[in-house]
Amino acid sequence: MSDIQYDFGMVGLGTMGRALLLNMADHGFAVAGLDTDAGKVAALHSEGSGKPVKGFADAAEFVASIRKPRAIMMLVPAGAPVDSVIKTLVPHLEPGDFMIDGGNSYYRDTDRRAKELSTSGLGFIGMGVSGGEAGARRGPSMMPGGTTENYERIRPIVEAVAAKYDGEPCVALMGSGSAGHYVKTVHNGIEYGVMQLISEVFDVCQRSLGMSNAEIADAFAEWNDAELKSFLVQISVTVLRYKDEKTGGDLVDYISDKAKQKGTGKWTSQDAMDLGMPIPSIDVAVAAREMSGLKAERVEAAKVLPPTATAKPADKTAALADLRGALFTAMLICYSQGLALLKEASKEYGYGTNLETVAKVWRAGCIIRSEQLETIRAAYHANPDLANLLVDPEISKLILANEGSLRRAVTAAIQASVPVPSLSASIAYLDGYRSARLPANLIQGQRDLFGAHTYERLDAEGSFHTLWEKE
Repeated sequence: MSDIQYDFGMVGLGTMGRALLLNMADHGFAVAGLDTDAGKVAALHSEGSGKPVKGFADAAEFVASIRKPRAIMMLVPAGAPVDSVIKTLVPHLEPGDFMIDGGNSYYRDTDRRAKELSTSGLGFIGMGVSGGEAGARRGPSMMPGGTTENYERIRPIVEAVAAKYDGEPCVALMGSGSAGHYVKTVHNGIEYGVMQLISEVFDVCQRSLGMSNAEIADAFAEWNDAELKSFLVQISVTVLRYKDEKTGGDLVDYISDKAKQKGTGKWTSQDAMDLGMPIPSIDVAVAAREMSGLKAERVEAAKVLPPTATAKPADKTAALADLRGALFTAMLICYSQGLALLKEASKEYGYGTNLETVAKVWRAGCIIRSEQLETIRAAYHANPDLANLLVDPEISKLILANEGSLRRAVTAAIQASVPVPSLSASIAYLDGYRSARLPANLIQGQRDLFGAHTYERLDAEGSFHTLWEKE
């Protein structure tokens, strides 16, 4: 048994777990790690040489080394591995101890685990962590959910290691229960949307404007130095400029165009549908990844369904400027959809999530960090009850000033037969949201005719049914 009482424990010493533990040790915290892989325990000792870090292979020794009430974090794959770790640790824990799931777990699993552990007097925090290995080592964005009491136990540690925005740590309690994992799920849904938007702009630049990867990278770099400053635009520049060691060409040209996914984007869409919240920019981003998976079918379809519309823009400079404005506008619209979903979920599930706090935590460290998030934070600071970001006075000005670019960019892409599903969905969401009257009245009439589902009237209270077809 170790003579030191460690401040914090970590189960899972892969790259993320090790990086986060070392980050904690750099900030003066004594930390312990557990892993059944002896090689990973050895790697922790090697990389943490001279720091207050110790790795364990035995669960009992590991738990005994942590000061009470024990705070133990898991960074293992979502699903069964989390339940397996919990089963291993519980016999060694005592009432008042609690565990933190730092993986991308489904929020309903988090609710279940918290309920099960509470019967033994054990606490549970679901905490989303964003930023990848580099973020974990130098400062991630973290989204914990659970009780204030448990969060206060780890707050000094997580605030110390979190990314900072103007000195403010990018970590805060997202709300009760599974709020942390729900916020992380929506973060990932927005991530899907923004990545798809950037890829669509890249596609239009390449296929319609005839730009090289280097030219597109230069354009993205210029945008990233201005109003589109964001992590995802920044790394797009890196990817586009990277040379393939094997061929000497641009590596991006040799990467398969079949995008993979781990499910968080799908979870965002599924739960939005359950809550009746429209998030089309995210929905179609998920669908676009699924479309990319139909590679063999697409290759064959390209032979029998050649594009019939191939119009090219007359003014390349103007078209590129429109794409810049389109990306800026569509990103704001994508954020607005995700945050509107969070607002509804907080109400439905009783999370008590503060959207200004969410925007604060996302400003640095996480994958979707961008300059736009400070504007978004300010909007929620001015009006915490904002129904949708699009109606904030400052954001609405930005949307109105740039929507022409989005509309022209989508129109030009359609005329050039370049698919832009997320850009298209973004302008459709904007147009739908600001329509005082939509054609759903016809849908209600149709439903009543074929299924007697009834409808409501604008000029009278109650439900009505009409015998539409007289016999």
